[in-house]
Amino acid sequence: MNTYIRNYSKNELIEDTGRISWTSPSNIALIKYWGKYGHQLPCNTSISFTLNESKTTMDFSWSSKDTPSDEIVLDFYFENKKNQLFEDKIRAFLEKNRELFPMLKFLNLEIESTNSFPHSAGIASSASSMSALALGLCSIENQAFDLDICEADLIQKATYVARLASGSASRSVFPEVASWGENTLTSIKSSDELAAPVEGVHEVFKTYRDSIVIVDGGEKAVSSRAGHALMEAHPYREERFKRANELVETLYNILKSGDTKSFCDLVETEALELHGLMMNSNPSFILMKPNTLAVIEKIREFRKESGLDLCFTLDAGPNVHILYPQSIEEEVQKFLSSEIKPLAQNGLIIHDRVGQGPERFL
Repeated sequence: MNTYIRNYSKNELIEDTGRISWTSPSNIALIKYWGKYGHQLPCNTSISFTLNESKTTMDFSWSSKDTPSDEIVLDFYFENKKNQLFEDKIRAFLEKNRELFPMLKFLNLEIESTNSFPHSAGIASSASSMSALALGLCSIENQAFDLDICEADLIQKATYVARLASGSASRSVFPEVASWGENTLTSIKSSDELAAPVEGVHEVFKTYRDSIVIVDGGEKAVSSRAGHALMEAHPYREERFKRANELVETLYNILKSGDTKSFCDLVETEALELHGLMMNSNPSFILMKPNTLAVIEKIREFRKESGLDLCFTLDAGPNVHILYPQSIEEEVQKFLSSEIKPLAQNGLIIHDRVGQGPERFL
């Protein structure tokens, strides 16, 4: 961690006031991390598609304090309204990790955040919001104190900071396909502390579509934090971590080869295994809803009848991500409209695709 702690003082503050804006996407994990150790470190490697349309935009404003102080001065707005709950969570995160940002002693912060998707839509808003937060903080530090940090080093610190806020957020810092966690079976470059882009991915996967079927937009029965904690005493704990890392090796080879059929087989098996872990935990949870299963059956029937390689994956909740190549988008959209939309809550399907990662506007 000392790599990311930089010492600077009040007389090095170059810009007393300023404004920065970042947009960062959510992501959908193909191999899930489920279980952690130490300080927000994963028990197995994960791989995800970075999304494009499901994103958080954060506008950051700063001004210098009249007198340096340890008090973290923060105002947070969500969807143009003061949001005390989110503000308290971010302040607690900054308090816990203040050694990473000595600038907090010298600056007042104001953050305005908006999502391109409904907050209750079942998309991983923590991944998009916490990656945007990390990128904004690192950029303010660099600009206000003229630290001359190169882009690669700024991104590396941002993925480190994002991980501390939300594990999956560490992957959202990178475009297209990203991994997080150490894996000795492949040449993937991520570590337990840092996510990294997955290199050598076949072009077909760089244009994949993700249509997200909102089966239930309500609050999940169990939070991700509680779900990870259940792995500590899970009867299949060690077998799961071993298997997940082996699946990463298999998926890595599939992503390089462009084999969409094998991709379907692996991604669906992995998604159901995650939910099986929840059902086998103590206490146990069934996170899928009746329409989750109905959507899955429709997907399998359509794939069998059409011969097209579309598949599903699931996060730790009831909503279904339908993944498919761009080349079959027209056929899939017809299927979604006729067969899947009636199974979605209020007919809501959010159409997304693999994207190029975060973008800075100011």
